[in-house]
Amino acid sequence: MIKKIAAGLLAAAATTALALALPAAASASTASTDDYSGYWGPFYSANHLAKAQGWVDVEWDHAGESNTVDVRGRLYDLDNRTYGQGGKCAYVKFQTENFDGDWSNVYTRKYCGFPGYKKFSFSEDDVHTLRVKVCQAPQYGGYVSRCGSWRYLYNAA
Repeated sequence: MIKKIAAGLLAAAATTALALALPAAASASTASTDDYSGYWGPFYSANHLAKAQGWVDVEWDHAGESNTVDVRGRLYDLDNRTYGQGGKCAYVKFQTENFDGDWSNVYTRKYCGFPGYKKFSFSEDDVHTLRVKVCQAPQYGGYVSRCGSWRYLYNAA
Protein backbone atom coordinates (compact mmCIF):
# COMPACT_ATOMS: atom_id res chain seq x y z
CA MET A 1 0.00 0.00 0.00
CA ILE A 2 2.80 2.44 0.87
CA LYS A 3 4.56 1.57 -2.39
CA LYS A 4 1.40 2.48 -4.34
CA ILE A 5 1.10 5.85 -2.57
CA ALA A 6 4.80 6.60 -3.11
CA ALA A 7 4.52 5.68 -6.80
CA GLY A 8 1.46 7.91 -7.16
CA LEU A 9 3.23 10.86 -5.52
CA LEU A 10 6.29 10.34 -7.70
CA ALA A 11 4.13 10.26 -10.86
CA ALA A 12 2.33 13.45 -9.79
CA ALA A 13 5.65 15.21 -9.13
CA ALA A 14 7.02 14.16 -12.52
CA THR A 15 3.85 15.34 -14.27
CA THR A 16 4.02 18.71 -12.49
CA ALA A 17 7.69 19.16 -13.39
CA LEU A 18 6.97 18.35 -17.03
CA ALA A 19 4.00 20.74 -17.13
CA LEU A 20 6.13 23.56 -15.72
CA ALA A 21 8.96 22.91 -18.19
CA LEU A 22 6.81 22.81 -21.36
CA PRO A 23 5.68 26.47 -21.45
CA ALA A 24 9.29 27.62 -21.00
CA ALA A 25 10.47 25.40 -23.83
CA ALA A 26 7.61 26.49 -26.08
CA SER A 27 8.40 30.18 -25.62
CA ALA A 28 12.13 29.74 -26.22
CA SER A 29 11.82 30.33 -30.00
CA THR A 30 9.85 32.95 -31.89
CA ALA A 31 6.74 31.90 -33.78
CA SER A 32 7.96 33.46 -37.02
CA THR A 33 10.86 31.02 -37.38
CA ASP A 34 9.10 27.83 -36.34
CA ASP A 35 8.38 25.22 -38.97
CA TYR A 36 4.68 24.40 -39.21
CA SER A 37 2.57 21.72 -40.85
CA GLY A 38 -1.03 20.67 -40.56
CA TYR A 39 -4.30 19.83 -42.23
CA TRP A 40 -6.63 22.60 -43.35
CA GLY A 41 -10.30 22.61 -44.21
CA PRO A 42 -12.69 21.49 -45.29
CA PHE A 43 -13.75 24.96 -46.43
CA TYR A 44 -16.84 25.56 -48.57
CA SER A 45 -18.28 28.05 -51.03
CA ALA A 46 -21.12 30.17 -49.63
CA ASN A 47 -23.73 27.74 -50.99
CA HIS A 48 -21.77 24.59 -50.00
CA LEU A 49 -21.57 23.38 -53.62
CA ALA A 50 -17.75 23.54 -53.73
CA LYS A 51 -15.26 22.31 -51.14
CA ALA A 52 -11.48 22.36 -50.64
CA GLN A 53 -9.25 20.73 -48.05
CA GLY A 54 -5.64 19.72 -47.75
CA TRP A 55 -2.27 20.07 -46.05
CA VAL A 56 0.11 23.00 -45.54
CA ASP A 57 3.81 22.70 -44.68
CA VAL A 58 6.06 25.66 -43.80
CA GLU A 59 9.83 25.29 -43.54
CA TRP A 60 12.14 28.11 -42.46
CA ASP A 61 15.82 28.45 -43.35
CA HIS A 62 18.35 28.05 -40.53
CA ALA A 63 18.75 31.80 -40.12
CA GLY A 64 14.99 32.30 -39.74
CA GLU A 65 14.95 34.90 -42.51
CA SER A 66 12.93 33.15 -45.24
CA ASN A 67 10.53 30.27 -45.62
CA THR A 68 8.95 27.98 -48.18
CA VAL A 69 5.26 27.13 -47.99
CA ASP A 70 4.05 23.95 -49.68
CA VAL A 71 0.29 23.47 -50.12
CA ARG A 72 -1.45 20.30 -51.25
CA GLY A 73 -5.15 19.74 -51.48
CA ARG A 74 -8.26 18.51 -53.20
CA LEU A 75 -10.96 20.61 -54.82
CA TYR A 76 -14.44 19.03 -54.86
CA ASP A 77 -17.28 19.89 -57.23
CA LEU A 78 -20.48 19.26 -55.24
CA ASP A 79 -22.92 20.91 -57.71
CA ASN A 80 -25.00 18.14 -59.30
CA ARG A 81 -26.97 20.51 -61.58
CA THR A 82 -26.26 20.47 -65.29
CA TYR A 83 -24.71 23.61 -66.75
CA GLY A 84 -28.05 24.26 -68.50
CA GLN A 85 -29.72 24.26 -65.07
CA GLY A 86 -27.19 26.79 -63.75
CA GLY A 87 -24.61 24.34 -62.43
CA LYS A 88 -21.15 25.70 -61.82
CA CYS A 89 -17.63 24.39 -61.22
CA ALA A 90 -15.64 24.41 -57.99
CA TYR A 91 -13.00 27.15 -57.70
CA VAL A 92 -10.29 27.79 -55.10
CA LYS A 93 -8.08 30.86 -54.74
CA PHE A 94 -4.97 31.35 -52.57
CA GLN A 95 -3.32 34.61 -51.60
CA THR A 96 -0.11 35.28 -49.70
CA GLU A 97 1.12 38.31 -47.84
CA ASN A 98 4.87 38.95 -47.98
CA PHE A 99 6.94 40.41 -45.14
CA ASP A 100 6.34 43.95 -46.46
CA GLY A 101 2.55 43.53 -46.05
CA ASP A 102 1.72 43.20 -49.77
CA TRP A 103 -0.94 40.64 -50.81
CA SER A 104 -0.64 38.63 -54.04
CA ASN A 105 -2.82 36.08 -55.78
CA VAL A 106 -0.53 33.05 -55.96
CA TYR A 107 -2.69 30.14 -57.07
CA THR A 108 -6.15 29.38 -58.46
CA ARG A 109 -7.72 26.13 -59.60
CA LYS A 110 -11.08 25.32 -61.16
CA TYR A 111 -12.60 21.86 -61.32
CA CYS A 112 -15.74 20.84 -63.19
CA GLY A 113 -16.74 17.27 -62.56
CA PHE A 114 -19.45 16.43 -60.08
CA PRO A 115 -19.18 14.22 -58.02
CA GLY A 116 -15.39 14.07 -58.11
CA TYR A 117 -12.37 16.07 -57.06
CA LYS A 118 -9.09 17.31 -58.47
CA LYS A 119 -5.76 17.27 -56.62
CA PHE A 120 -3.56 20.37 -56.63
CA SER A 121 -0.26 21.53 -55.15
CA PHE A 122 1.96 24.60 -55.23
CA SER A 123 4.86 26.24 -53.37
CA GLU A 124 5.64 29.83 -52.47
CA ASP A 125 8.67 31.47 -50.85
CA ASP A 126 8.86 34.21 -48.21
CA VAL A 127 5.28 33.96 -46.97
CA HIS A 128 4.11 35.87 -43.91
CA THR A 129 0.40 34.97 -44.24
CA LEU A 130 -1.46 32.43 -46.39
CA ARG A 131 -5.22 32.43 -46.94
CA VAL A 132 -7.75 30.55 -49.08
CA LYS A 133 -11.24 31.20 -50.45
CA VAL A 134 -13.58 28.63 -52.05
CA CYS A 135 -16.06 29.75 -54.72
CA GLN A 136 -17.94 28.57 -57.77
CA ALA A 137 -17.19 29.56 -61.37
CA PRO A 138 -18.86 29.06 -64.74
CA GLN A 139 -17.52 26.23 -66.87
CA TYR A 140 -16.24 28.58 -69.60
CA GLY A 141 -15.06 32.04 -68.57
CA GLY A 142 -17.11 34.47 -66.52
CA TYR A 143 -16.85 35.61 -62.94
CA VAL A 144 -16.51 33.55 -59.80
CA SER A 145 -19.48 33.66 -57.45
CA ARG A 146 -20.87 32.26 -54.22
CA CYS A 147 -17.52 32.68 -52.48
CA GLY A 148 -17.03 31.63 -48.91
CA SER A 149 -15.02 33.85 -46.58
CA TRP A 150 -11.25 34.07 -46.54
CA ARG A 151 -9.78 31.35 -44.31
CA TYR A 152 -6.31 31.83 -42.88
CA LEU A 153 -4.05 28.80 -43.12
CA TYR A 154 -0.78 30.24 -41.81
CA ASN A 155 0.50 33.41 -40.17
CA ALA A 156 4.15 33.91 -39.21
CA ALA A 157 3.34 36.49 -36.51
